[in-house]
Amino acid sequence: MPREIIRCRGHENVKATHKSTLEITKENFLTPRGDCIICISADKALKDLSDEIKSLIRKGKRVRILIKVGDLVDEVIACGHETLSLESSTSIVIRKSDYVDGRTLAIRANKSARDIDRRIVERLKDPNTIATIEIIVDDD
Repeated sequence: MPREIIRCRGHENVKATHKSTLEITKENFLTPRGDCIICISADKALKDLSDEIKSLIRKGKRVRILIKVGDLVDEVIACGHETLSLESSTSIVIRKSDYVDGRTLAIRANKSARDIDRRIVERLKDPNTIATIEIIVDDD
């Protein structure tokens, strides 16, 4: 199955309390208002994903997002969609809703920021924490 690996780090303002979205950003800062952001300084955004991954996501394939911090792993399952542009140069957003914009990786997710394992969130409140985000797209 095609996959992408993204590395990012924590920040003292990580809250991960948003009820419908989850975001990973390339930005190197996080304000207290960014309650959907789980990590910053990501080494990739949507526009950096491979053409193969983007093509499968636009075919509506199932998307699995693994959030790994140390020995902890959480999984989010969502759906691709034909209208996704996957063009953001700064963000990757996973949504529980059907809303689509240039920052959206996948929709109809089974989890948002507030649903992420709180042990992972606690670790991501430390700016020294490095997280690995693995995006896996079903190709069958």
